[in-house]
Amino acid sequence: MSRIVLFNKPFEVLSQFTDKNGRTTLKGYIDIPNVQVSGRLDRDSEGLLMLTDSGALQHKITQPKHRVSKTYWVQVEGAPQDSDLQALRDGIALKDGTTLPAKVTPMDEPYNLWARNPPVRERKHIPDTWINMTISEGRNRQVRRMCAAAGFPVLRLIRYRIGSWTLDGIQPGQYVEL
Repeated sequence: MSRIVLFNKPFEVLSQFTDKNGRTTLKGYIDIPNVQVSGRLDRDSEGLLMLTDSGALQHKITQPKHRVSKTYWVQVEGAPQDSDLQALRDGIALKDGTTLPAKVTPMDEPYNLWARNPPVRERKHIPDTWINMTISEGRNRQVRRMCAAAGFPVLRLIRYRIGSWTLDGIQPGQYVEL
């Protein structure tokens, strides 16, 4: 039977077990042998990271042809209107091609949101907005690039869901083994 580990990756933790530059890695949080990361989260992103010992499951999660959907809670700078979000829903042109359409809805700040260290910078005269965004591709820094291309830089990015697995009940720096 395959091992599946769901981890709530904190901000500034690398999605790998070693780093020759001495940065914080998964090794400080997960001591389970023979599991590998299935899809990455950038160091400056937070949230759901899945690890498994199953090569087949890892392949399914990471390969674009399988179109496993991923949902993100995204705090952006500015106040996008529905017409701005429609550009993301339609697919947006990036340097590496036009993205597939995303499912995008405005949302309230997540009720169960944890404090980030360091905190997100706040600007007195520029509002910020939370959006819920689901994509089925996995391009490098895709959500950040899409939002920036729409004119709304990302302040905070939290992956909430991969396929049918979610962050529910997993605190930052903690994991559950299924």
